[in-house]
Amino acid sequence: MRRAQFVLSSGLAFVAALSAFVATNAAAPLSPPLTAEQCAALKGANLPDTTVELAAVVSGPSFTLPGTTALNDLPSFCRVVTVTKPAVRVETWLPMMTWNGKFQGVGNGGTAGIISYSALATGIRRGYATSSTDTGHVSKDSADSSWALGRPDLVADFGHRGLHVMTESGKALTKTLYATPPTRSYYVGCSKGGQQGLMEAQRYPADYDGLVAGAPAQNATRSYLAGHLWAALATDKDPESYIPSPKMKVLAQAVTAACDAIDGVTDGVIDDPRKCHFDPGTIVCRAGQDPATCLTTKQAIAVKQIWAGATNSRGERLYPGYMPGAEAGAGGTWERYVSGDGPRDGRHFQLADGFLKYVLFQNPDYDFRSFSYETDLPMALKQLSPMLDAMDPDLRPLQQRGGKLIVYHGWNDPSIPVLNSIDYYESVVSALGKGKSREAALADTQAFYRMFLVPGMQHCSGGPGTDNFDMLTALENWVEKGQAPESIPATHRTAGRVDRSRPLCPYPQVAVYSGSGSTDEAANFACKALG
Repeated sequence: MRRAQFVLSSGLAFVAALSAFVATNAAAPLSPPLTAEQCAALKGANLPDTTVELAAVVSGPSFTLPGTTALNDLPSFCRVVTVTKPAVRVETWLPMMTWNGKFQGVGNGGTAGIISYSALATGIRRGYATSSTDTGHVSKDSADSSWALGRPDLVADFGHRGLHVMTESGKALTKTLYATPPTRSYYVGCSKGGQQGLMEAQRYPADYDGLVAGAPAQNATRSYLAGHLWAALATDKDPESYIPSPKMKVLAQAVTAACDAIDGVTDGVIDDPRKCHFDPGTIVCRAGQDPATCLTTKQAIAVKQIWAGATNSRGERLYPGYMPGAEAGAGGTWERYVSGDGPRDGRHFQLADGFLKYVLFQNPDYDFRSFSYETDLPMALKQLSPMLDAMDPDLRPLQQRGGKLIVYHGWNDPSIPVLNSIDYYESVVSALGKGKSREAALADTQAFYRMFLVPGMQHCSGGPGTDNFDMLTALENWVEKGQAPESIPATHRTAGRVDRSRPLCPYPQVAVYSGSGSTDEAANFACKALG
């Protein structure tokens, strides 16, 4: 692995005091605080193949760039902008007054192409030196892949190199400014950011001491071609297959009515949708029925196909299906991914169509309906998997260096099927467990890698489930104090008010109701492994 070279800023007389507070691993004021001159000196940092475009103090408490939402409640920080060849843009924000002694890398969403400013703000509010990258390109929106036309180097940067370059640059700048390396380095990301986290864990395990990877799109090639594309094709067979947004409420209500009570608690949440065997054919319109209250036969068939997941002509599963439940609602739901504002407007279509045209076939005129699962998918996997997919189950390098990994995923994710995370987790258990019992292999895996599945949560957040939780604190406690997360507190909020709490449990455990007390109180649930 390449080591970043850098030059030290001058006049850092506070090193002794800084080292003392870092040793306690708690955020404390820098004594004396950093100066604007020390921040500006980072303009001369010597990083491989990298230009430092900006090094300047942002005094806070607010920060706004053109076209972005204002960020508030910010401490004073040193903002550094770098570009590493060919075009990997990185922003590193370094607290000027209070640093917790640690570094945090943050991930992207969709097709990347932007700096994750809100994640940077979250990091420095917690005292971290924090970095974000666009991975080497600019996206017009979060489903745009046009930047990949004729640029396989940018596809590789998007797949794995960009985040690694960001990490090396960010940590080098941190060491330069504070004259001491970070005591710990953590990564946090969801969706594309989850893929980036697992890619780091597999390909660059020395980059981070701990990683949080939410709803990881690490099976990336299949995600685009057997997840998003499959769902888009299911609703594009003819006009009657398309499911408009108002019909999602009809579907969601029927699924909830049929399956909510399976887990023993009627709360609008299906704890394990694999146990839900609702047939959408039961809500097909009858003669004379108001069509707004039911599905057409072809809409019901489309739902079945989306739930079943992609298969080839031999019936072999190519990618997991999406889970029933929580189909309706704003944000990351079926209304956004399947329906959109009309046919071919849903996010499934947008993501698949751009990937086919600009990443795989390099043809802006390609018709997504021409795709063959018999010939094109194997070709795509051979061509793109080495750059995009993070499916290696051998996490021993991360395990052996003492690294920790937390994955979380919503059971009702309409973008990345939760079964994809389960399949990967089981592959790691199998890889570590050769010659061992299932119990021993699971214990070895859980010693450094734990997965938390969130009932009722959609893509990274949203839905009727408890989607508010703090995975980073759990990771910090695991890495720094040896406290493995036996459960993680989670809440659901309506209009900003907490109206439900539950424990999130490490897979394969689930939260089981005690049988007494409010089902909206976490204290009345315990994590247990069910047979």
